[in-house]
Amino acid sequence: MDVLGIIPARYASTRFPGKPLTDIKGKTMIQRVYEQAQKSGLAEVLVATDDQRILEHVEGFGGKAVMTAAHHQSGTDRCFEAYQLHDAPYEYIINIQGDEPFIQPEQIDLVASCFQKPQTQLATLVKKIDSPEELHNVNAPKVVINQAREALYFSRQPIPYCRNVPHDIWHQQHTYYKHIGIYGYRADILEQITQLPPSALELAESLEQLRWLEHGFRITTALTAFETIGIDTPEDLLKVQQHF
Repeated sequence: MDVLGIIPARYASTRFPGKPLTDIKGKTMIQRVYEQAQKSGLAEVLVATDDQRILEHVEGFGGKAVMTAAHHQSGTDRCFEAYQLHDAPYEYIINIQGDEPFIQPEQIDLVASCFQKPQTQLATLVKKIDSPEELHNVNAPKVVINQAREALYFSRQPIPYCRNVPHDIWHQQHTYYKHIGIYGYRADILEQITQLPPSALELAESLEQLRWLEHGFRITTALTAFETIGIDTPEDLLKVQQHF
């Protein structure tokens, strides 16, 4: 199964301008993400950027990149334009976050494996939540899944509400899942979801994937044991450098 991996990488981040080009122990963040993606079973890896500096840097270390428009509101929209500009057709595309230098190749392959089921339209990863701090952290989106491991809802708040149970032990009474922000798309579905207008649930929670659910698309999930470390701010970068 041939799968294209796309890494959206824009320069003008509000909280961390130039983030893809920041140095992490001798390599830029975007290079580290690219190299991790290449270790997976992807047929090809492509960086989708809106900045000439990022494009030239990726090509400089031997990577593939394509220039996309600056107006995209999401990585999904940028992925679709990159796919349209690419010279080879693929049935499946995986959107790999450009600010997660510790993404594991196994996680990418796990998302790709969801498309072995013919009914899969979209795919993503979830991880079991083991602490009350993570469960009640609004910056860590949670996902509710059904018995077929399809997403029912995403929220910044813990769902379900454990009635008559202290908040700090909810994770001991029910299995909660954190959403890991890597997405797989069937190519025809990717085209369709980029045409959708923002939905009420999406605007309320500020979670793009709710738009897809609200319009009736199905999101298959797979369980990972790996934690991801996203870099949103310079403070996050300091923590990552300490990890190295």
